[in-house]
Amino acid sequence: QRRYQLREQIRLLRRELGEDQDAEADQWRARLEAADLPPPAREAGLREAARLEHMVPLSAEAGIARTYLDWLLGLPWEASAVERGDLGAARAVLDAHHHGLDEVKERILEHLAVHLLRRANRTGAGLPPPGTALCLAGPPGTGKTSLARAMAEALGRPLARVALGGVRDEAEIFGHRRTYVGALPGRILSAVRRAGVNNPVLLLDELDKLGGGGRGDAQAALLEVLDPEQQSQFSDHYLEVPFDLSRVLFVATVNELEGLSAPLRDRLEVVAVPAYALDEKRAIARHHLLPRQTALHALPPGALTVTDAALAQLIREVGPEPGVRALERALAGLCRRAARQVLADPDARVHITRASLVHWWSPGAPRPPVEP
Repeated sequence: QRRYQLREQIRLLRRELGEDQDAEADQWRARLEAADLPPPAREAGLREAARLEHMVPLSAEAGIARTYLDWLLGLPWEASAVERGDLGAARAVLDAHHHGLDEVKERILEHLAVHLLRRANRTGAGLPPPGTALCLAGPPGTGKTSLARAMAEALGRPLARVALGGVRDEAEIFGHRRTYVGALPGRILSAVRRAGVNNPVLLLDELDKLGGGGRGDAQAALLEVLDPEQQSQFSDHYLEVPFDLSRVLFVATVNELEGLSAPLRDRLEVVAVPAYALDEKRAIARHHLLPRQTALHALPPGALTVTDAALAQLIREVGPEPGVRALERALAGLCRRAARQVLADPDARVHITRASLVHWWSPGAPRPPVEP
């Protein structure tokens, strides 16, 4: 009886201090019941809310329980993005974002066509998705990341990027167990939560930069993520509740396939992204890079014009490269110099030709002689 009286006094004091654990647990239960959660996730949340009742409010264990419940309620268990079903519109988006790369675009459209047919005809319901994840392989600067962004825009799905460069711990993929201080879910579920839907386009960027360390092999950890047979029952070590990844569209990017292990390469459908030719670089600079750089440098329309001959000479001065990153940096340098002229005279118009390019090119850049 004495112990009961003391517990009641403690409960009344906590309520006056605003630390009533019973009221907080009831709030978490109400949120769990109102949320659209699968039965395993709701049961795990209710168990954690029951444990929270018997914890000291300001203890580390109570903070871990609140973080766990917040993650359970924050994941998009049943929220899906409404997809577009027009393959012609998808082709238009790919053409608007990229010049050339016809074979790569055709392979992407084939992948999207199979996905849209399965969704429209409800074929294969309950079965794993066909094939494997797309892997865009090519040198830096050839537009692999922007191709994945165009795929997401064509489907009407949000894009979630997972940067894998330098990851050497399998816990970065599967999450840490809650026995560790500061434990959180892995990068896969974190990206899905950022996307806000359970069917985003998940970009595994720099997949070949994964490494093995003393805490497990990160590439081996991705085998379960990319296996169609296991995606529907993906279990993060932090949540310990299955999450369905079969509706996620995985796209990976690599620079060199030699950096991938044989089992991981077997999970991927490799699509080679070739280097750009001179004419393709000139078209990309004219229709994509130069308009983007003029907008980024706040130049008014018509303040900077570059002739085709000047673009061709600039590409030669930049030097041979498979992509267009160095070319974009060179165009950014031209925009910066034009910005100085526009700031001094708002009506100034900078017109760069092949002959005048030498006066606008950065002093530290190589300057081969102007060809006749």
